[in-house]
Amino acid sequence: MSKNALKSSTSLVGIVCKDGVVVGADRRSTADGRLVLNKTKTKIRHVTPNIIAAYTGVVADIELLHKVLSAELKLRELSTHTKPTVGEAANLMAMLTYRGVRAMSPIPSIVGSLIAGVNPDGSTELYTIEPFGAVLKVEDYDANFSSGMPFILGILEKDYNKNMNVQQGAELARACLRAAMERDTGSGNGIDVFAITKDGIKHVISEQLTAQVK
Repeated sequence: MSKNALKSSTSLVGIVCKDGVVVGADRRSTADGRLVLNKTKTKIRHVTPNIIAAYTGVVADIELLHKVLSAELKLRELSTHTKPTVGEAANLMAMLTYRGVRAMSPIPSIVGSLIAGVNPDGSTELYTIEPFGAVLKVEDYDANFSSGMPFILGILEKDYNKNMNVQQGAELARACLRAAMERDTGSGNGIDVFAITKDGIKHVISEQLTAQVK
């Protein structure tokens, strides 16, 4: 891959709580992890009204995969008259990711993602899809292969508790992202955290971070 490819180096975090799921991300997009190109990039997006995805990887690939995933899920809903489950969305995303990597191309698609949402029965789930297409249901927490992953996992290993609620999970996600942004040059500028419960999806933390003048 060209070293000049536009990439979203990114910090992602997903946390399974006793009453739902929390997903968070930073807002910085970079070229080669060094040049900041966008300070307000939203990396968590709805693929259906009840399912969201958080992405890390090459921006062009992310945009295409998101559009295809959203369209395919909408077509499925129209043809079956049922809402897709989180697992169905995750497995479809995994297939699209795998197909993009295996396609004959000098520049293969590179996207990692976290997918979370509310199932038709009211249950919540979190899945991680790694950049080569493997899909795994998350039972506790994950940071996918985002560049902030080493710092995020360190915080989660220390502070995660399976009995925490989504409010506590959201604050833990904030702490994880702040820690990553302190050390990872590909992450920064803002924080978005979404809470997913049986009542739906809410954008519970939205922060724009500015440089401190000393």
